[in-house]
Amino acid sequence: MLPTENRLRRREDFATAVRRGRRVGRSTLVVHLRSGATDPHAPGESAPRTRAGFVVSKAVGVAVVRNKVKRRLRHLMRDRIDLLPPGSLVVVRALPGAGDADHAQLARDLDAALARLLGGGAR
Repeated sequence: MLPTENRLRRREDFATAVRRGRRVGRSTLVVHLRSGATDPHAPGESAPRTRAGFVVSKAVGVAVVRNKVKRRLRHLMRDRIDLLPPGSLVVVRALPGAGDADHAQLARDLDAALARLLGGGAR
């Protein structure tokens, strides 16, 4: 599970990542990344933590399916959070196809999106 200190919780943080960050889409998800954003809510920290948030709408499926997708995405981000620059804000938005995708497909799409955002992936 993604540690609590690495989770986005405030509406303003989600808005900052989505509006001011870069975006890459794949078949099951869209990833928004705001690199090196400073955290106004944590004064005194020298290197703010990278934080991730997840958006899974009702278009993905019923509550059980949405929660399953959120759990899978949190688990996948836990292993990848250290690859991102310190202080980054990441929002992973699940598309309707995410409800039918298996864990491996979500992992491939997340890896491809992050690689592209970090400058290492091809279109």
